[in-house]
Amino acid sequence: MLKLTDVNKTYSDQHALKDINLTLTPNETTVIVGPSGSGKSTLLRTLNLLELPETGLYEIKHQQINFSQPINQDVRLWVRRQTGMVFQQPRMFDHLTVLGNLIEAPVQVRKIAVNTAKATATQLLADVGLAGTENRYPYELSGGQTQRVAIARALAMQPNYLLLDEPTSALDPELEAQILRLLKKIAKTQSLIIVTHNMDFAQQVAERIIFLEAGVIKFDGDPANFFAASTPRIAQFLNRFKI
Repeated sequence: MLKLTDVNKTYSDQHALKDINLTLTPNETTVIVGPSGSGKSTLLRTLNLLELPETGLYEIKHQQINFSQPINQDVRLWVRRQTGMVFQQPRMFDHLTVLGNLIEAPVQVRKIAVNTAKATATQLLADVGLAGTENRYPYELSGGQTQRVAIARALAMQPNYLLLDEPTSALDPELEAQILRLLKKIAKTQSLIIVTHNMDFAQQVAERIIFLEAGVIKFDGDPANFFAASTPRIAQFLNRFKI
């Protein structure tokens, strides 16, 4: 379980997150949507401690973090082992092969034996449809392949939650469909929290929708209710995506 209580984050004169209270349960695909600048990515990055709010509490695996107190590097690294992050434009170590990128963190951070890490990485590449790419370098991959490698790399750390920030925004429709199929497959065994602006994508993968606006949670619940435009504001938001 991930739980945020009374969380506030500001950037100079912008109040990015306002008194956020949120509990994210395991084995669920949660999709966070909202207009640009609503705080979606800030909320996601807070769960990974890439952003540090000024106030509030964060509970993860029965451990509580107080954002008003200093958070040391050991705590940050521990949280990041529980919450694997996949970025909109993932970056890899250019001097390492695909396999090298996948085993780097498990070996160096989790202290997993190299042979074990390689076996796991090879299986993960097969799972994401990239068997046989182990010896390629990042520059030899397409955008869709890079995103799938990034997902495999995050899964290699065996996180309890996989966090994805706009995982399809830089892809064309065909590659986007590939990632959608992959995430549907992963969701059967993995807790996912996804930020996206693609409503078709959200409708297909979400088991729970969070609608964020101006740093405030305006909806948290069943996707069917959300896409039925349960409030005038949600209806207005959804109409922006209709052709």
